[in-house]
Amino acid sequence: MTGFVRYLTHPQVNIDPAIPVPSWGLSEIGRARTEAVAATRQLARTTQIISSGERKAIETAEIIAAKLKLEVEVREAMHENDRSATGFLMPDEFQAVADQFFAQPQISVRGWERAVDAQLRIVREVEHVLARNQPGDVLFVGHGGVGTLLYCHCSGVAIDRTHDQPGAGGYYFAFSREDRRVQHSWRLLEDL
Repeated sequence: MTGFVRYLTHPQVNIDPAIPVPSWGLSEIGRARTEAVAATRQLARTTQIISSGERKAIETAEIIAAKLKLEVEVREAMHENDRSATGFLMPDEFQAVADQFFAQPQISVRGWERAVDAQLRIVREVEHVLARNQPGDVLFVGHGGVGTLLYCHCSGVAIDRTHDQPGAGGYYFAFSREDRRVQHSWRLLEDL
């Protein structure tokens, strides 16, 4: 089955330390970016939209799906790497721990899910969906951490943060369905 597969990270969110991170929703900027892209016909060949169960990913997927008149399939196991052991971290501390997460993929850094485990999980979820061999393009909507782990897998490179999306969200990469080969690295949501 031919087709294009895209993995999109949700754009900007409303950060609220009092709310669990998986429950954060899109900010006005994140919503506006998604709506602007959904208004184009760039994703017209998309026949499946698969989302993480986190609110910010679902909101992103629903905006796009509404324009394409598609249903969103939510796959809970597509969630971001499990960071519940630390909860919310201030930006500088978060970045330092994320650096360790990618640099030591076999180790649970401060109780976070190991990068190797998160990578196996996201690859398993993607492969489950693609095994259906349905026609058309597929859009996965998720998160930067597991998206980077998927990118590394599809690129055939070791887990490394140098392959992370360049900004804070709202990026995508694409790969072919046939051989899972990366067609291009991270691009802005607006370039869909």
